[in-house]
Amino acid sequence: MSPRSICVPCLVVLLALACTTSKTIPESDSHSAADHAASSTSASNTRIPEIRGLPPDAAGALSRLDKSPRHGEWAMIHTSEGDSVRSWIVYPERSTKAPVVLVVHEIFGLSTWIRSVADQLAADGFIAIAPDLLTMKNLPEGPDSVLAPLAVAAIRTLDPARIQRQLDAVAQYGISLPAAEKKYGIVGFCWGGGVSFAHAVHSPSLSASVVYYGTSPPTSELVSVRAPVLGLYGGNDARVDATIPPADSALRALGRTYEYVIYPGAGHGFLRQQSGMEGANLAAARAAWPATIAWFRKYLGS
Repeated sequence: MSPRSICVPCLVVLLALACTTSKTIPESDSHSAADHAASSTSASNTRIPEIRGLPPDAAGALSRLDKSPRHGEWAMIHTSEGDSVRSWIVYPERSTKAPVVLVVHEIFGLSTWIRSVADQLAADGFIAIAPDLLTMKNLPEGPDSVLAPLAVAAIRTLDPARIQRQLDAVAQYGISLPAAEKKYGIVGFCWGGGVSFAHAVHSPSLSASVVYYGTSPPTSELVSVRAPVLGLYGGNDARVDATIPPADSALRALGRTYEYVIYPGAGHGFLRQQSGMEGANLAAARAAWPATIAWFRKYLGS
């Protein structure tokens, strides 16, 4: 991994979903669905065979969950504000206590694919908790294809400050588990990548953040960042990539740890859509996931 290796080319993933602006979600995050939709036009329909040590792509997510030997369970986590966050928890197969990693979903909500990412984190030795940040919106149950457009609309109504307080509650629940170490990190994807960077701004108790193709916070907010942040981006994701240099300059001036990699030819959503961009997405996924695990092992322990 070579930090600050900037390149260019492409984009990835599902559904052609419309974009609107929002009063509560920054405009830079409001284009996430459009980014995914645009990238899907150049993504192959070929399913990538599952690769040991990587999360599956979207097409292989359900199969991964069906055959996982790890224990996964649902929990309803109550917050101090009287609401609840339904969360998917996966435990690693180990005899010692494990650090906790929160997994923040994309604009499409808590999908099968996000749950499969949590399963891979557990395979790598962490207690993974994927909160459904749309719990209180009471969306109907159904397959991802039904959930996604409803989630896109609902996410635009969320209050960013309330999201961060919900993540605080999920983190506290996680590190209070008998099998958990008292350390936690966070990883997010697309919309959730921006949320995971914002959580580094928000939480003084966070130990590490990993941002997959999510926008950076305004530079004026970065003074409160304490946790080391790793950013992983596609070269053909100009909207998101334009927010990297200001964050890098601001965090370096503050003496904070921010490392990033931009993968040439890879698009927005490359970990989910590994078949896209004529092999560039798969190459990015093969490099980015080991970097993610190394980051968490360095700052959370193994």
